[in-house]
Amino acid sequence: MLQLGFVSAILPDLNLEEVLAFAAAEKFRCVEVMCWPKGKAERRYAGITHIDAAGFSSDDAKRVQDLTAKYGVTISGLGYYPNPLTPNEAEAAVHVEHIKAVITAARLLGVPVMNTFVGRDWTKSVDENWPRFLATWKPILDHADAEGIKVGIENCPMSFTRDEWPGGKNLATTPVIWRRMFNDLPTSNFGLNFDPSHFVWQGMDYIQVLREFKDRLHHMHAKDARLDRDRLNQVGLLAYPNEYHTPKLPGMGDVDWGSFCGVLAEVYDGPLCIEVEDRAYEGSLEARKRSLVISRNYLSNFVG
Repeated sequence: MLQLGFVSAILPDLNLEEVLAFAAAEKFRCVEVMCWPKGKAERRYAGITHIDAAGFSSDDAKRVQDLTAKYGVTISGLGYYPNPLTPNEAEAAVHVEHIKAVITAARLLGVPVMNTFVGRDWTKSVDENWPRFLATWKPILDHADAEGIKVGIENCPMSFTRDEWPGGKNLATTPVIWRRMFNDLPTSNFGLNFDPSHFVWQGMDYIQVLREFKDRLHHMHAKDARLDRDRLNQVGLLAYPNEYHTPKLPGMGDVDWGSFCGVLAEVYDGPLCIEVEDRAYEGSLEARKRSLVISRNYLSNFVG
């Protein structure tokens, strides 16, 4: 059965207990909790620390578990989405160590999944990135295997604006690349945190892949995207994607959620977490809370 939840990044104003209290009050079953290192955010929706995984201990885990028990809301996964393959190797090393720390925190909490990006040097091709991808990710996945934690890689290309162009900052964007990743690093703990909205603006089928990769679906995001066809006709697919697409709440974009959830329910039993990146609902904390309620109400048509 699908469990409807949300990604905590949209509530940076609240602490973890306040996030869980809101989730309980609005009948959400789970929350993906953000675990960025404390400090300055790199981009929008980044830098949110609802659980600080640095130096996370068994006592810290007990305090979090007491909160989840108090509010009756589970943690679907721990999220941290940097670029561990950035060409700045010192920065990449920091990202890798924190990914490992979040994996360890997940084990201490009894949370089954840690969600992140594979990363990419956006100035290089997939093939040129591949040796470094393997060298970076084999030790991370060895650590995940030792801790008994699944790693869910989000499929966002991270190539929306000039500073991410042309390759984007995440390799794991297409079925061709996923097959290669899972072949070269075959642990079953390595899988996907799939978001259908990223396939919308790439012109890809976001339903067919659910059946092929059903054994690699470790976590799911619910976000929509709306294509501006008139603008696309003017600038073309080779323009920066932010010129012709807009992230939207579920039901306000081009994803067919009925068809998507219908197939998803056949192949997947786990969390479906609403991820809000809709600027129309960013003006205040109340607007962002409302965006989650609106999304919940819509998706409740398809998720029990």
